[in-house]
Amino acid sequence: MSDKTKAIFNKIKSNILPYSVAIAIAMAIEIISAALTKDSMGIYEKLNVPPLAPPPLIFPIVWGLLFVLMGISSAMIYTNRKRYPEAAKKGLIFYGLSLITNLVWSLVFFNLQAAFLAFLILPVLFYLILKTIFEYRKVLPTAAYLQIPYALWVIFAGYLNCAIWLLNQ
Repeated sequence: MSDKTKAIFNKIKSNILPYSVAIAIAMAIEIISAALTKDSMGIYEKLNVPPLAPPPLIFPIVWGLLFVLMGISSAMIYTNRKRYPEAAKKGLIFYGLSLITNLVWSLVFFNLQAAFLAFLILPVLFYLILKTIFEYRKVLPTAAYLQIPYALWVIFAGYLNCAIWLLNQ
C-alpha cells in the first residue's frame, strides 16, 4: 500500500468515531421524538390535510435521511473545528438548539395536538437552521450545504402545519 493510500485510510479511521457519534446523536433525537410521540402519531391520519401532504410512511424515511445528513454535517464541522473555532462552536450550538427545538415541535404538534402553537415554533427552528448554515459555511461550505435539505423540509413542514391548523379548526 502506498503512503498516500495509508494516509487516506488513517484519516478515515481517525474520523470514524466523531462521525459515528454525530450521527448517533442526531438519530437519538429522532428515536426519542418517535418514542415520546408514538401514542399520538395516529392523529395525523385523522386530520384533514392539504393537497401536498405525503402519506405518513414518508415522514420517518425523510426524517431519517435528514438526521443522517445533519449528523454528517455536524461531524464535518467538529473534525474541522480548528480552522475557525468560534464559527464551529457557534454553528454546533445552533445545531444543538435546532435539534432540541425540533423535538419540542414534535411534542407540541403530536402530544399536545396544538397545531397553531407548533406552527409558531417553526420560524424559530428555521432561524436556528439558518444560523447553523451560516456558521458552518465559515468553517466548511460542504457541511453547510448538507443542512439545506433540513431547512427546505422545515419550510415544507411549515406549509403542512399551517394548512393542518387551518383545515382542522
